[in-house]
Amino acid sequence: MIVLLPPSETKRPGGDGAPLDLAALSFPALTPLRSELVEELVRLAADRPASRAALGISAKQDDEIGRNAALRGAATLPAIDRYTGVLYDALDIGSLRGAAAARARARLAVGSALFGLLRADDPVPAYRLSAGSKLPGRPGLATRWRPLLEPVLADIAARELVVDLRSGAYAGLGRVPGAVGVDVLCQHADGRRTVVSHFNKAHKGRLARALAASRAEPDDAAKVAGVARRAGLHVERDGAHLTVVVPES
Repeated sequence: MIVLLPPSETKRPGGDGAPLDLAALSFPALTPLRSELVEELVRLAADRPASRAALGISAKQDDEIGRNAALRGAATLPAIDRYTGVLYDALDIGSLRGAAAARARARLAVGSALFGLLRADDPVPAYRLSAGSKLPGRPGLATRWRPLLEPVLADIAARELVVDLRSGAYAGLGRVPGAVGVDVLCQHADGRRTVVSHFNKAHKGRLARALAASRAEPDDAAKVAGVARRAGLHVERDGAHLTVVVPES
């Protein structure tokens, strides 16, 4: 089983790994576009106004442009340690030990606008590029990634069950045939259900932790739902789609 996570806008700075080596990353079929995008971001960083427009950031976030300028020489961290924020706090991979930690690092993968797809331990620098970023004079990232990324995802899905926790924009970079999809809904006292916004990420992080660390080897949506329920989540299943239902607080 592979649990496919979204990335995060926020990333842990620094690192103690060697500088970025694209040839050392998993899924070498993605290397050509990774190389193009790194080159484009480094060049773009020389023009701060253009960078702000392309990346959708303000002048207060110019340190993000500096990260892109330093992409080739900056220290790296394993991808699963690089990304931060609500989902990754709930996942809390650093608290796992022994066999559970090893299973998690083998099962977790991250979708990325810059790298396409990363295994948990792939070493990457901090950077700024989102699925919706518009690089000057270039097609959208989904248009560029799909021809390379979808065959890689299809190959993974042919061998392992994929639980896709990516948000819509990142799922649009490459679809996964037969993947288990997940939504998070809030159950109100009057019976209404509404989309959970901010805490959607926290509940997906809890689900990712349960799946990544479990001794079970689920091979279909029903078994994924079983792992989630044993972890205390209220999950409903409709075919290959799961809904995590959260009571109104």
